[in-house]
Amino acid sequence: AADPAAEAAAQAAAPAPAAAADEAAAGESGEEEDEEEEGGDAAQGQKKKKKKRGKKKSGAAAAAKREDDEAFAKWCQETLEATANGTEKMTPEELKKPPKEFWGFKYTGGLRPAFVSPQLKMPEDVLKPDYALDPGGVSLCERQGPKEVPILEGQELETMKEACRLGREVLDTASRFMKAGVTGDQIDRIVYQACIDRKIYPSPLNYFRFPKSVCVSPNEVICHGIPDSRPIEEGDIVNLDISIYHQGYHSDLNETFFIGECDEESHRLVRTAYSALHAAAQLIRPGTFYRDLGNNIHQEAVKANCAVVTTYCGHGVGQLFHGPPKVPHYRKNKAVGVMKPGHVFTIEPMINLGSNGGDRTWPDDWTAVTKDGKRSAQFEHTFLVTESGCEVLTARVGTDRSCMPQYDPAMFQA
Repeated sequence: AADPAAEAAAQAAAPAPAAAADEAAAGESGEEEDEEEEGGDAAQGQKKKKKKRGKKKSGAAAAAKREDDEAFAKWCQETLEATANGTEKMTPEELKKPPKEFWGFKYTGGLRPAFVSPQLKMPEDVLKPDYALDPGGVSLCERQGPKEVPILEGQELETMKEACRLGREVLDTASRFMKAGVTGDQIDRIVYQACIDRKIYPSPLNYFRFPKSVCVSPNEVICHGIPDSRPIEEGDIVNLDISIYHQGYHSDLNETFFIGECDEESHRLVRTAYSALHAAAQLIRPGTFYRDLGNNIHQEAVKANCAVVTTYCGHGVGQLFHGPPKVPHYRKNKAVGVMKPGHVFTIEPMINLGSNGGDRTWPDDWTAVTKDGKRSAQFEHTFLVTESGCEVLTARVGTDRSCMPQYDPAMFQA
């Protein structure tokens, strides 16, 4: 059977690294600046030169982008070949057959599970969290962890920032690869290799026995979707949740993406999920009560005819994958604690279409779906409380880290 990932990898596209493009463009424009205008109308000559220089710079940037795209496509293809797991030889019928525990299960929406390949193991030289090799995936550090929110500063904070930077790189790699036709299983293998290349551990792997390196949650899946062999389809929305472990520190972030052309309801939902996180982030500063964030999130949801999922919450992150504080996303919650400089935590509101914020768990004990089968979307960042406000530790490259940018659907178009 043809491998749709091979086509996706060959056609993958993303912005070229700015440094490479700028360097190439600077080389082109430098040659022109050495030239001198001779005779005729000097002003007109200068004007023509500026236009010509712009064209050359654009051409150099385009060439750099093509080169980068080709290198990325090659890396994706080599990764899928190196992590081949037998799914390439299975028929579409075999891949779509639901696991035995789902037989007779009543689904709430149109999504169906597919074949889940065996778990990949990380190399021995990669530093692992305490649950990585535990048969039950239990983290004793979390069970015995602190009750108070840790304050990060100095070298600890620098390591945390690096973990967040690396987590962002992995998410950008996975989203760049994702498009209609690829499977969650293939995205998982891309994330797995991206982590190996950076000598970091994918935090979800074996956490309470979660079988994969990333959560892939399409359509009505609220969170914790297990990557399987279902091809992603045109019109889907898909959340990619990335968490990584670097030198003793976890980082955590996620984004929801449009796959090709999506309907208006999906755009409204994704915009609302982003706006909810944006509204909550504006409250981050010393002295803010953690319980107050839920009010802003609730207001953004209800004015767009959406509902907040109350089962899951944001959390402290760092030496623990999940630690204090708890950050509920709904109003009138009873979360304890006040923000102080050095606190690091996630906000990750999950927003459902319509008025039903309820959830239901699939028989795999992980996949959370909406009760009514309608779509759900989510965004997450890891934040640091600073003396004057906040720093978005998992911000996109080139954006202002002191605040989230205004919503732009083009940012999340796969």
